[in-house]
Amino acid sequence: MTSVLFVCLGNICRSPLAEGVFRTTVEKAGLSDRFLIDSAGTGGWHAGDPPDPRSIEVAARHGIDLTAQRARQVTDRDFEKFSIILAMDSDNLSTLKSRTRKGHPGLRLFLNSPPTNVPDPYYGGEDGFEQVYEMIVGGSQTLLNSLDKDSDT
Repeated sequence: MTSVLFVCLGNICRSPLAEGVFRTTVEKAGLSDRFLIDSAGTGGWHAGDPPDPRSIEVAARHGIDLTAQRARQVTDRDFEKFSIILAMDSDNLSTLKSRTRKGHPGLRLFLNSPPTNVPDPYYGGEDGFEQVYEMIVGGSQTLLNSLDKDSDT
């Protein structure tokens, strides 16, 4: 089983959207039994909260339900539990790197070829959430293709 954790700052905008989009991408490919998918934030101030209403709305417009998700903070256990930990931007990647003592072979940016930050849409308007959604859709398909290719070898 491949375990994937998406991480942003507060776990209410980008990472829950990435979790939902990637889960849907995996389901459509008929590969749900091969993946454990979750999301978390480097900060804990939103712990227990649902995703931002704008993330829920943009996901719903595309047939994805995020309403059952609740924010949580990354824990030390996550570095053991997840084989792939994907930061949504370089700041969160740096924070994650500082939290793991031994390093983590699967820790990287979500959009890593070329390295690209997924912008935080929190302080912007609705169009920012749609832009983030589009970036995540492309990144999710690329991620699944690379993981599926790796499992074929």
